[in-house]
Amino acid sequence: MELFTVQLSEVKHANVKNEALVNACNRAKSGNGRLHLAGLVSDGGVHSHIDHLFALIKAIKQLGVPELYLHFYGDGRDTSPTSGVGFLEQTIAFLKEQKYCQLATIVGRYYAMDRDKRWERICVAYEAMIAGKGEATTVEEAPAVVRKRYAANETDEFLKPIILNGDKGRVKDNDTLIFFDYRADRMREISEVMGMERYKDCKSSLPHPKNVQVIGMTQYKVEFPFPALFPPLVNKNVLAEWLATQGLTQFHCAETEKYAHVTFFFNGGVEKQFENEERFMVPSPKVATYDLLPEMSSVGVADKMVEQIKSKKHPFVMCNFAPPDMVGHTGVYEAAVKACEATDRAIGRIFEACKENGE
Repeated sequence: MELFTVQLSEVKHANVKNEALVNACNRAKSGNGRLHLAGLVSDGGVHSHIDHLFALIKAIKQLGVPELYLHFYGDGRDTSPTSGVGFLEQTIAFLKEQKYCQLATIVGRYYAMDRDKRWERICVAYEAMIAGKGEATTVEEAPAVVRKRYAANETDEFLKPIILNGDKGRVKDNDTLIFFDYRADRMREISEVMGMERYKDCKSSLPHPKNVQVIGMTQYKVEFPFPALFPPLVNKNVLAEWLATQGLTQFHCAETEKYAHVTFFFNGGVEKQFENEERFMVPSPKVATYDLLPEMSSVGVADKMVEQIKSKKHPFVMCNFAPPDMVGHTGVYEAAVKACEATDRAIGRIFEACKENGE
């Protein structure tokens, strides 16, 4: 839905009529002349799309912003783990053709797009963007640096910061920063750190840039004060809302990594709970990568679901199991099999509870 909405708008209007974008560019032009783009650069289409990035660059150029910098987040989860160098070369060629926009940072989504409050990961991307902490290189040498990382088994998702264009590419006082990912969940932490007081959570000792205006491609969270290039569509009468209007109670459950999917996404992009909607989040395990614990918190989610089914409190219960997706994305086949087996066992427990407690 989000991809289609953004794609359709850019085809029709080429973004130059987008009010929030025009305002962001005007702020940059009337201020210090500096604007940044940051987000996932790939054609995976789950969180962002490279076509959107290129359309934004063209639009910002047309709107006359003097300096534009790009902070490139490596994918490797929704695309091949080593496809990033191709997207990097494609981006470099595009910028050369446009004679506009400079690469500033390359960093893997493991650091820049955490959603599990692993602030130490976010801090790696944050300090790269504001202070250039990372391996310095030139734009010309950047693809070779990435290939060397691949040879050392450091794939796109896990790329440690690569710094380009030195100090001038950093996010500084009074800069304007647009995040171009359209999916909200993995943009919340990094946008909070850059634009709100949450930078304190990553415990960086570096001075935070002052008066940075953050803009999201979409609304990342209703409580955030940031403008959005594409405000959310209003979805009417989604299932959770319908249950509420019928006076029925409901229970939604997931572990941390999939909690947004049983709340914000399931409820049609609405953050708040509907009437008589109960939610429960089981903490995801604190491991570096989920292939190290492929069952994740499936047992805890199943425990809570069985408990609720036995209570007969809610006529509607639902959950989302994280392991097949989250472990599958690691690319470790044996771990993915274990993740699916653990999920199958968990679903089996829920099925038996339904049989035992059904009317």
